[in-house]
Amino acid sequence: MLDLRPVGFVIGLLVAILGAMMAVPLLFDLAEGRGHWGVFLQSGIITVLSGGLLALSCANGRSGRLTTQQTFILVTAIWIALPLFGGLPLMLGETRLNYTDAFFEAMSGLTTTGATVITGLDDLPQGVLLWRSILQWLGGIGIIVMAMVFLPELGVGGMQVFKSEAFDTGGKILPRATEISRQISWIYIGLTAVCALCYATLGMSGFDAVVHALTTVSTGGFSSYDASFGTFSGPMEYVASVFMILAALPFVRYVQLVNGGSLRQLLRDSQVRAFLGTITVLVVIATMVLTTIFPRHPEHSFREALFNITSIISGTGYASADYMTWGPFLIMMFFFVGLIGGCAGSTACSIKIFRYQILFASIRAQVRRIRMPHGVFIPRFQGQKVTAEVLDSVTSFLVFFVVTLGIVSWALALTGEDFITSVSGAATALANIGPGLGDKIGPTGNFAEVNPTAKWILSVSMLIGRLELLAVYVMFTLRFWRA
Repeated sequence: MLDLRPVGFVIGLLVAILGAMMAVPLLFDLAEGRGHWGVFLQSGIITVLSGGLLALSCANGRSGRLTTQQTFILVTAIWIALPLFGGLPLMLGETRLNYTDAFFEAMSGLTTTGATVITGLDDLPQGVLLWRSILQWLGGIGIIVMAMVFLPELGVGGMQVFKSEAFDTGGKILPRATEISRQISWIYIGLTAVCALCYATLGMSGFDAVVHALTTVSTGGFSSYDASFGTFSGPMEYVASVFMILAALPFVRYVQLVNGGSLRQLLRDSQVRAFLGTITVLVVIATMVLTTIFPRHPEHSFREALFNITSIISGTGYASADYMTWGPFLIMMFFFVGLIGGCAGSTACSIKIFRYQILFASIRAQVRRIRMPHGVFIPRFQGQKVTAEVLDSVTSFLVFFVVTLGIVSWALALTGEDFITSVSGAATALANIGPGLGDKIGPTGNFAEVNPTAKWILSVSMLIGRLELLAVYVMFTLRFWRA
């Protein structure tokens, strides 16, 4: 019989930790003196007590290891439970969001999607703005741990190809996850601190530097201004681009560097080379197009191209300009760029660059077989043979992604949303990008005007996309529950 006590114990602890984190925006609100701190006190008490009681009630069932079945349930349940409580300050506080909007905003934060329903960000209390950023920052580190520890063990979407790199856990998932998480946490904190320092050095206020560092390194994209990163310009866009790229690289390489590895290991990673090469090509193309639109400002064209391409491909979702005015070619390019994604084991989202590499390697091998039927051609990734298991997993993921994109787009259209909002909304939710296309949810809009039913569809889509689709879909099979 399935024992859910270990799952409940972990979820209870994480919910309680989330409640304790509400003390940080509480202190900021106390310092600001706008009287909003009571909202975080109330929300924190509810969250800590709920999580603590759940953990205590399940404490007698905790163990040092989880079964595969329990792990699948845990991974999904965490990203359902945390938004339920993470949205409380947004529902009870000055934003006065209804439960649908509060859950949407919290889910968007914890999945690092960056889609928002809140307007008037410039005038909100600092605690609210900081809390949104903290949600994304916590979601970012959670995604890294999941991608490095859990998904390789579960063989989801081809992630098993990184099993040896994510440290051999031998089935004892939680103990090894604790050790890996500790190293990741320090690296993650270090990158965030350096990013904040760079922003502050270039003129951001201390508060804005912290908020934007949290959402840059998590590739989340929440800003403290309605104009997003368009509030800033010049060198800050270059700094943001650098840290978005660093956050989209595989954190396993950073862990190796900390443990005596060399920079060469990072640069030899075929994922890293493909990701950086893709950004370079896309930025060159976008810059060439923009220089025809803004012929007197070549540096401005390059900066806008670099920042916005990096923001979309990494899934950060910052916008420094209204790229809906850049013409149909670049608009369509931005749509497809968002479906590329960063490296596996990073805070970046979407399909991920390694899946395209494996797919192209398979296609190349198949084409060569057609040309030379008696030859033996084996697809390889990072010098290693791509097994049939990995190839099937990657192919299944890509098929499910396309099918899910179509179903979600159709479902959004049924709620009354227009074609552009439906298709781009589905893509931005599944790929966890942030802004969509069009006047409603484009770079100058938000999701406030999307109907409530569509918001729930999008919230579920964010969860499915962030957890690599198959980790969620497997629980809808009878065989999973009979295991």
